[in-house]
Amino acid sequence: MDKRRSEVEIERLKRFISDRDQLEVRTQKLSSLVNGLGEENLDPEAKIFKALADVNRLKIVKLLKEGELCACEITVALSNSQSTVSHHLSVLKNAGLIKERKEGKWSYFRLSEGAVIEILNQAKLLTDK
Repeated sequence: MDKRRSEVEIERLKRFISDRDQLEVRTQKLSSLVNGLGEENLDPEAKIFKALADVNRLKIVKLLKEGELCACEITVALSNSQSTVSHHLSVLKNAGLIKERKEGKWSYFRLSEGAVIEILNQAKLLTDK
């Protein structure tokens, strides 16, 4: 944030926070929070949410919640082309949401340990309210 913009933002805060000491504390805290919002800090989380934002990928995750499946089984379950399913599996794998195991010419996929199921459970809780 450039100096001029920073000064303008501080003036805005002064309208809400009249105590000078409290203003200084809040400004420092806000500055620290903003520094942690760089893209490099948020990229891993953004990848996860982008991967889960697609209906087909969410369907794949829900299928894999029941256990490991071959890519060919996922293709049949989704009634999509092999190349489309392969793309979705690649996005999920790059986001760290699924793991791949090769056996000969076959590829098998499973959910990454624990966290993925927890994300789905939390999303379900939010939508049930």
